[in-house]
Amino acid sequence: MHPLSIPPEIVERVIARCGRAHPFEELVPERTAFVVIDLQVGFMDPAISHAYCPMAERIVPAVNRLAAAVRETGGGVFWVQNTHDESCDTEWSVMQRMATPEARARRVAAMSEGAPGHALWPGLDVRAEDERVLKRRFSAFIQGSSDLAERLRARGFDTVLIGGTVTNVCCESSARDAMMLDFRAVMVADCNAANTDAEHNASLAAFWNIFGDVMTSGHVIERLRAGAAGRQAA
Repeated sequence: MHPLSIPPEIVERVIARCGRAHPFEELVPERTAFVVIDLQVGFMDPAISHAYCPMAERIVPAVNRLAAAVRETGGGVFWVQNTHDESCDTEWSVMQRMATPEARARRVAAMSEGAPGHALWPGLDVRAEDERVLKRRFSAFIQGSSDLAERLRARGFDTVLIGGTVTNVCCESSARDAMMLDFRAVMVADCNAANTDAEHNASLAAFWNIFGDVMTSGHVIERLRAGAAGRQAA
């Protein structure tokens, strides 16, 4: 996994603004969802990938541990799948035109629903009670991408833990937009994967600086279990 390296001045700014380093450290488990972005074969198998991220497979054990803890303490797990369909050609044509015809063809082949690349990575511990969400933009929360926000609110979730790939594109975009829609957003450092350590840490630093919180999976699991214990004691 990527080593976590956040400039100390970023943490100092967060403390100055929020009064503590982790504004969302107090987690209510039953109001917390783990949103896992794009851990699909098409990003993780170099043979068919249109945008291969070597680090993505290495975060799978941490993702599975956190998913288990979220379920165990009363939260929900949402597996988000990047998806190409006809609307991407008409409603997001700018992105399409930024790629060569060859690159567009590889993306369509990998990300169309039903294609091998669209499937979730087989090493993920996906359970029957989990939800799957199709998204059609980098962000899962932006208008026209998915119904994730509505599904989260329907189940009473106001806090989202963000993991997946890549940190600085779909994961950060989703986390920022979640905050803009009034969700408490936490990027889970060791459950995110980017193409380089530098991109990963720059993304987390920018997000933590102003948009939300950054914690490791171990820290999140500790806080979820503390929240669950407090609920039982009450």
